[in-house]
Amino acid sequence: MTELAEHDQKFLDAAYEEAQMGLREGGIPIGSVLVRDGEIIGRGHNRRVQKGDPILHGEMDAIQNAGRQRTYKDVTCYTTLSPCMMCTGTIIQFGISRVVVAESTNFKGFQDVLSLAGVSVSDAREERCEHMMADFIKNHPELWNEDIGE
Repeated sequence: MTELAEHDQKFLDAAYEEAQMGLREGGIPIGSVLVRDGEIIGRGHNRRVQKGDPILHGEMDAIQNAGRQRTYKDVTCYTTLSPCMMCTGTIIQFGISRVVVAESTNFKGFQDVLSLAGVSVSDAREERCEHMMADFIKNHPELWNEDIGE
């Protein structure tokens, strides 16, 4: 676990709010926000179920909602769950320099790939996010397996 900066918690809270919104909409509770210079420039949540879009994961939704940016090199991605390979590739492709993960217990994701690509990765190991995902996986295994491609 990497030491988090003091301001990280407020952005993890925003990502958690996005995840809760997704859950209320009948989707998968994964949220993400993109931050530059202490300001949220994009926010989103997994909307695969709601939109019928197989690639609309939380990180992808946040990037799409941030719109075109001159650069992402000075952006931090906060996400409630460790990124999958697709989101990892997109983070690397756009040069996002830092990722803060709320939890990686339920899904390890590809944090090692991010690190190998030079992305700074912090894992907060937030219990509320671990419980939220564990409950969702237990109650909706078919949606979860579809989301992770199993």
